Amino acid sequence: MTDAALPASRAPKQPTSPGATPPGATPHVDWGKLFLGFGAMVIGQFMAILDIQIVAASLPQIQAGVGASTDQISWIQTAYLIPEVVMIPLSGYLSRLWGTQRLYLISCTGFIVMSVLTGLSSSIDMMILTRALQGFIGGAMIPTVFAVAFTAFPPERRVTASVIMGLIVTLAPTVGPTLGGHLTEALSWRWLFFINVPTGLLVLFGVARWGDFDKGDPSLAKGFDWFGLAVMAVFLMSMQYVLEEGAKDDWFDDTAILWLTVVAVVGGATFIWRQLTYSNPIVELRAFANRNFTVGVAMTAVSGASLFGGTFLLPQFLGRVRHYSASEVGTTMVVSGLSMFLTGPLAGRLVRKTDPRVPMFVGFLLAGWGMYMAHAVTKDWGFWEFAGVQACRGVGVMIAMIATQQITMSTLPPHMVKNASGLVNLSRNTGGAIGLALLATSITQQTALYYDDMTSKVTQGGATANMMAGLTERMMQLGVADPAGAARKAVGGMLQQQATVMAFGDSFTLLAIGCFLAAGVSLLASPAKNAPPPPSDVH
Repeated sequence: MTDAALPASRAPKQPTSPGATPPGATPHVDWGKLFLGFGAMVIGQFMAILDIQIVAASLPQIQAGVGASTDQISWIQTAYLIPEVVMIPLSGYLSRLWGTQRLYLISCTGFIVMSVLTGLSSSIDMMILTRALQGFIGGAMIPTVFAVAFTAFPPERRVTASVIMGLIVTLAPTVGPTLGGHLTEALSWRWLFFINVPTGLLVLFGVARWGDFDKGDPSLAKGFDWFGLAVMAVFLMSMQYVLEEGAKDDWFDDTAILWLTVVAVVGGATFIWRQLTYSNPIVELRAFANRNFTVGVAMTAVSGASLFGGTFLLPQFLGRVRHYSASEVGTTMVVSGLSMFLTGPLAGRLVRKTDPRVPMFVGFLLAGWGMYMAHAVTKDWGFWEFAGVQACRGVGVMIAMIATQQITMSTLPPHMVKNASGLVNLSRNTGGAIGLALLATSITQQTALYYDDMTSKVTQGGATANMMAGLTERMMQLGVADPAGAARKAVGGMLQQQATVMAFGDSFTLLAIGCFLAAGVSLLASPAKNAPPPPSDVH
């Protein structure tokens, strides 16, 4: 049983055992084993995060392939995300119980199997079920990597590990639509899931061979909080459903959304009470007593909203306004991924050599400015117009996210790291879900408002009358049965398009405001100093 596997209240206080690293001494690190094992885990983490967005640009093809309706097809993403949010915080407990290596191997194996079954799906019902299991089982691959980065690496190397994780967390959802679009056009949509098999087998080999970073504590199985697990599942799944589906169902005008919101609020309050009072909690909420962790979690949620929000807005605009194909959307989105990839090493150096609060502040300012650059978007914007927006946003998000990771985790004691990593990842996903819900609602409402406003200003005189007359004459020349009606429809389409473009401009501005506010809040953190040494059981 290891110190790192115990809650604070149960951590043993006894002399160092003969095989452990004496206090104050530099622990021996097998760098070859560490990098190979950690590298394999990082690839698996990339694979799990990538699968959230890899279907984004290929939903029409999947819809046709499994015979789904327009309402059902959105569940291909929703079914993955809702169960995943339950596993992410639970993984901290399971990691302490079974050990990181065993948990990761189980998670990766299940993820591969469910990927194959999803790719073989012949109906939307089967696909929703397998996607849900894929998200739940594979969810453990995401936070365990964060825990290893802050326990297996010496303090002076943790920023390097943060850079690697930052690249994965930001690149995976960004390149997801790009990779997915090209895979679908080159092979078929089923390869969005089959591609996980060779990658997953490589990950399994690497983690099984080199990923033995810690040991589990079987005694934690005694007094397992089944009630806490049930309440957490109800709370998180209800909340995620409301955030994912609320915008499409007019929020509280829909009875199911209203009642699930009540369930989420009551379940959340019960869950918090249970975790703070139970002797063996599933999630260690006491980490929030650490000021930097609390600020960092809030900033992680904002960076998640910016990351997923930007990845949501651009494909939506390019598809709805410019009518780009999946591969064209992917090609346009590649600028974000490239800018993040190139910024990673620079961001790591900045965080290592300065107070992390400074790059976090600068990063959020850059991300906000990148989003604000698109507030005046027009219907003609394409690759080159969005290149500057994506580059500025990509650089800012990468800097902010790496600095946020350092601020959040560096001042926590080792025994809290595993649970805290789950909370950090949960906050990113929740922030992203909240951001997507707000953006989807904003686009719908603002489009309707702008359309109504422009329609009310259209009169039968002046330029409008001349345009209508010209369109009617053109329709007559084309032999349309109802020239006047066709002209009115054409004008309505132009107004709808303009209203949609203006609504997207407002949504970009909304994201920018959130980033600017986060920049201010980031200054409330304390300097990230005196990072705790790694636990003695790391080898």
